[in-house]
Amino acid sequence: MPLLETKSFGRISYEMGAAIEFPQGLPGFESRRRFVAIEFADTAPLVFLQSTEEPGLCFITLPVLVVDPDYRLEMPAEDLEMAGLAPDRKPRLGEDVICLAVLSLRETGPTANLLAPVVVNLHNRKAVQSVSTVTGYSHQHAIVAEEAAVCS
Repeated sequence: MPLLETKSFGRISYEMGAAIEFPQGLPGFESRRRFVAIEFADTAPLVFLQSTEEPGLCFITLPVLVVDPDYRLEMPAEDLEMAGLAPDRKPRLGEDVICLAVLSLRETGPTANLLAPVVVNLHNRKAVQSVSTVTGYSHQHAIVAEEAAVCS
C-alpha cells in the first residue's frame, strides 16, 4: 500500500486503485493530476481531495447532494469523454459517478461550487471538474446552517 505524505493529515496510506486521475488536471492546477479522496468519520460528509503529487494541495469538498438534494448533473460531451463516460447516457449520481462540490471559505461564510463540480467516474476513477450546462447553479452557493452543522 503506497504511503502519502500530506501537509494537513501527516502520512497516510491508500490503496493504489483508490487514486483519482484528472486527465487534464484541475483549473489552475493542470500539472497536478492524481488525487486521493480522504474521508474521516468525525468530519463526515466532508471529502478531502488530496494531491498525491503535492503534499500541501488539498481541496475540501462535499457531495453535491448534501448541498442540494435535487441537484441535476448535466455535463458537456467533452467532459463525459474525458471521464470515460458514455456520451449517449446521462451518468447516475452514486452509481456511475460521485459528484463533489469544492468548498470555499468567505467572510460571509462557506460556499460550494455547484456550477463546476468535480465528477469522478466510479468505474475507472477518471475525473473532471465540469462546468454544468444547467442554468441556475452558482460557483458561490451559500451553505445554509443545516449543511454547515455537519462540518463542525
